[in-house]
Amino acid sequence: MTNYSNFQDNLAGVVILAGGASIRMGTPKATLTLPTNEQLLDYHVRHSLNLHVPVMIADNERGLEVDSVLMDNESQPPIIHIADYEVVKNNKKSKTGGALVAIESALQTLITLNSSAALENKLLLQSSWLLVISCDSLIPATELWQNLQSLIDNARDKKVICLADENHLYPLLGIYRVSIEPDLKAYVDSGERRVMSFINPVVQTVQFLKQWQPLTNFNTPAEFMHACEALRNINTALSREI
Repeated sequence: MTNYSNFQDNLAGVVILAGGASIRMGTPKATLTLPTNEQLLDYHVRHSLNLHVPVMIADNERGLEVDSVLMDNESQPPIIHIADYEVVKNNKKSKTGGALVAIESALQTLITLNSSAALENKLLLQSSWLLVISCDSLIPATELWQNLQSLIDNARDKKVICLADENHLYPLLGIYRVSIEPDLKAYVDSGERRVMSFINPVVQTVQFLKQWQPLTNFNTPAEFMHACEALRNINTALSREI
């Protein structure tokens, strides 16, 4: 089996969280259309592919489709739809939903993809990271990874690095060390689903870049359009600098 991990950059894969109900938005956020006519899910997949690692889509088995242009390139790492991790209790599997079961499934998928790799690569995988991106954000995967990656060398015993502002942590815009998988599995197997309770003992934060603040946490159509306008302004400013 091919070993896809980009170990030299400490990145093993990307998971795009696209399974939320999005009641206030009125439609799944992953299916929102940007002013460029690109679907939000495709936007995140396109940017994630630039990191040259497997891209996993956790859509709670909604069957969300990715643009065929993105899917049909055989030279790129795989784009994989993954099912949420199923908790086994009393010999019965149950699906409970939530971000952590999606992240657990992504971590297990990465381990399976590399199951036939050499021992050295397996050890490198355990020290590598999974990039987590939620579909309530327009921050490009490449820029998010670059920002979070800067703290890896100083993370030491920390196993989660995520964005934060003055009031909140954003654990679904972060990176999770692959070696956290057994702890996460035990946590969700115990019936727990609270993200903050799990990450608080092992998290290190990165301050939100000022220009990113309006690009995330949109829950209504008006907030989404505001985020799109902010992204357009950022891209326009960058093009002028070039």
